[in-house]
Amino acid sequence: MNRIKHHVKKGDQVEVIAGNYRGSTGKILQVLPKKNRVLIEGVRLIKKHLRKSQDNPSGKIAEREGPVHISNVKLVEREKETKKKSKTKEKKKTEE
Repeated sequence: MNRIKHHVKKGDQVEVIAGNYRGSTGKILQVLPKKNRVLIEGVRLIKKHLRKSQDNPSGKIAEREGPVHISNVKLVEREKETKKKSKTKEKKKTEE
């Protein structure tokens, strides 16, 4: 089973370079690798009508982000990664 690798990942700051949302920027909320799409915060907002329920007694129009094709996205800034200690280094230190 092969993993699909893309040029962006969750948390990166990106800019849309093509399509109706060209020029807008935002943070990636989710990557959908099988569909080659990403969800970007504040870009391509979709309105969804919700029926009356216990959670929404009077009904509701919810706004959420829609997917944008990954080829229409350019990386602006990579999410800062926290330094991780490897287990092998920790074991060597305890043995000494």
